[in-house]
Amino acid sequence: MNLLVVGGGGREHAIIKKLKQNSQVDVIYALPGNGGIAADATCIDIAATDIDAMVEFATQHKVDFVVVAPDDPLALGAVDKLNEKGIPAFGPTKSAARIESSKVFAKNLMKKYGIPTASYETFSDAKDALSYLETCPIPIVVKADGLALGKGVVVCMSREDAVSAVKSMMEDKAFGESGSNVVIEEYLEGPEVSVLSFTDGETVVPMVSSMDHKRANDGDTGLNTGGMGTIAPNPYYTPDIAKRCMEEIFLPTIEALKKEGCEFHGCLYFGLMITKDGPKVIEYNCRFGDPETQVVLPLLKSDLLGIMMATTNKTLSQTPVEFSEESACCVIVASGGYPASYEKGFPIKITEETLRHSYIAGAKLIDGVLVTSGGRVLGVTATACSLRRAIDEAYRLVQGVSFEKAYKRNDIGARAMRAWEQ
Repeated sequence: MNLLVVGGGGREHAIIKKLKQNSQVDVIYALPGNGGIAADATCIDIAATDIDAMVEFATQHKVDFVVVAPDDPLALGAVDKLNEKGIPAFGPTKSAARIESSKVFAKNLMKKYGIPTASYETFSDAKDALSYLETCPIPIVVKADGLALGKGVVVCMSREDAVSAVKSMMEDKAFGESGSNVVIEEYLEGPEVSVLSFTDGETVVPMVSSMDHKRANDGDTGLNTGGMGTIAPNPYYTPDIAKRCMEEIFLPTIEALKKEGCEFHGCLYFGLMITKDGPKVIEYNCRFGDPETQVVLPLLKSDLLGIMMATTNKTLSQTPVEFSEESACCVIVASGGYPASYEKGFPIKITEETLRHSYIAGAKLIDGVLVTSGGRVLGVTATACSLRRAIDEAYRLVQGVSFEKAYKRNDIGARAMRAWEQ
């Protein structure tokens, strides 16, 4: 089979490495891929958002199956366009992808179908939003409606912060048209849990739970990032919580989308908070999370390609999906200064052992040398029989990679270990 994986980050590298384990796979194209992915797939210099060029490439190269991994091409209708040409693809249609591409749509969906989430108000006029902020409870959360590279959510601990966030999004257009509408919602407290789920629009199969580490610095301090590391499974996601999530959140969400005429196929990511009143939805993503994918897929024992194809042809209920009972830890190695300004172009030194356990994100090849080209450069993942051992092994392996101004957090998994030990 000829496969095409759309995207060029650590998530896509993790997907590609897992797909390669299927003996039926002949060629994997990555569009656009990156310098590290080039070792495992044929990289094609076409932007992930160039939908017409993507479809033309898939047609000309007789691609049998496409995995559309990032949010932008899904929101632009990549799956719809591929299906029009008779090319099966993993991922939701444009209308179903609205569950991530429009927070207003997602919040209204949850309200209509009684799915537990934070209370909220939506605004399309900055004056109305600022007026609301004069009397609303503080702290509060301000969210840009559209896609904003994971940076469109601001937790505001003061009224001044909230005003600044609204003005930045709605008046200064910090996120372009994505901030034309905003959601202002209740501040929730409790541990966060990420649960990625396979679904074919009828059946929902949750993957191993995980815990992301968004803050740039140790002790969960500093700026929010795309994720500095992950562990799996998440100790707060107990069997009782999992049962409640399936009954109160997962199945109702799939049913709600179906009733709204936008049946969801692919990977639906549930960002949850375990509050004193039970689990509530913080956000949905219409695709695999990054870096969560880098700890979840290494624990998958079943065939990824078979599962992905089952989500498109509605046979997921008959398809085996089995995960290891081990634990996993991923440590992100980033460019110093990320997520603010940082330098690029530094040669990356990496041992063969560490490379085998790495998923490359922000790197490119120049004259055969792998050099940094992004903020999050790579993730190093280890699996082991316990979380403690997985963490120790990940940090041992991460010593095998170096480049100028490299930066990592030193406490990935520490919060989870404290929870396990309680």
